[in-house]
Amino acid sequence: METYYKPEDLGKFGTIGEEAPELAEKFFAYYNAVFEEGELTAREKSLIALAVAHAVQCPYCIDAYTNDCLNKGVSEAQMTEAVHVAAAIRGGASLVHGVQMKNIVKKLEM
Repeated sequence: METYYKPEDLGKFGTIGEEAPELAEKFFAYYNAVFEEGELTAREKSLIALAVAHAVQCPYCIDAYTNDCLNKGVSEAQMTEAVHVAAAIRGGASLVHGVQMKNIVKKLEM
């Protein structure tokens, strides 16, 4: 089945810097530094990345960080819970913007 996102394209991510190597080098240096052990473990960072990947709806990131989490010993139940956290935050962010709508309605009713 043909889809817009092709799983094999994830492996081509490194080629994104072909036309701007200095920018790609800076990005990948930063990206790799972010995922190094620090106050958070690499496992915790991968779980956060998986949740964020769902919030921003990046199929490549979901693929990459599902595999990364599995390789780091994260269970499917833990990943599912992280996805629910992302969904709750994303849903709450949408709902709280309803205050903006309510402010406009109140202003126009005056």
